[in-house]
Amino acid sequence: MNTAVPSKPRRAFFVSQKYYPTIFITLILVAAEMSFGILEGYPKLATAIIASIVMESILSRVATGKWRNVASAYISGISIGILIRSPLVWPYALGSMITIASKYVLRYKNRHIWNPSNFGVVALLLLASDSVAVLSIQWGNNLWPMLVIWALGFFIVWRVNRLHISVAYVLSFFFFALVRSWISGDPFFAEVAPITGPMYQLFTFFMITDPKTTVSSKKWQVIVVVIIAFVEMIFRLFDAIYAPFYALFIVGPIAMVIDLKIKEKREAPVAVKPAS
Repeated sequence: MNTAVPSKPRRAFFVSQKYYPTIFITLILVAAEMSFGILEGYPKLATAIIASIVMESILSRVATGKWRNVASAYISGISIGILIRSPLVWPYALGSMITIASKYVLRYKNRHIWNPSNFGVVALLLLASDSVAVLSIQWGNNLWPMLVIWALGFFIVWRVNRLHISVAYVLSFFFFALVRSWISGDPFFAEVAPITGPMYQLFTFFMITDPKTTVSSKKWQVIVVVIIAFVEMIFRLFDAIYAPFYALFIVGPIAMVIDLKIKEKREAPVAVKPAS
């Protein structure tokens, strides 16, 4: 009788889904930097990433007594490093620290309700508008980086079951761009053009799909991003350059609070009437 132990099949190389966003945002960074040189300098990017990771490590240790995986902090740091435009270094550190601190300070029912990177960007725009701007370039005629990034982006959000959110937002953006074109008289393609830039790639694939700051129901996830796109349209009609960030900053936490209240009400124990 053959007693040899059968060899285990070799496992194909794979990357855990939890690291997909980390890899993807790095690809956005590389593609955008190689195509347009979007960074204000590698020291500023490094400042944003290091400040984010250090802040995450300290606050996680203080709040939970544990060292937290810093993958999400890395994503936040890169987001600040890509999005923020400033001749100074301190906004990159401050933006990252505000981003991470918002997760631990601004909480409701033990959940943070603002998307951290979006909160950090808006906070810098409000607190230091004289020193800070936000990346607003578009891919222009160099379409290949955009097509590759969008294809990878849609694949990744599909793998993590968030594709419906990104698709709903993109379709809503196009629809409301058409509405803006009718109202303002500007060409439709001029209204659509901003979505081709790296800023919108971060917004579409990271900010509005963040599992920690999106409502629980798939149906309402779609409804919320349509509302975000509508509020963004209103801001754009008033020439607000950073309209998507402001729209998410307002709509996101309101939707989260309502969702958490509904969830709490559903899970509350039902009082049983005593028998007569």
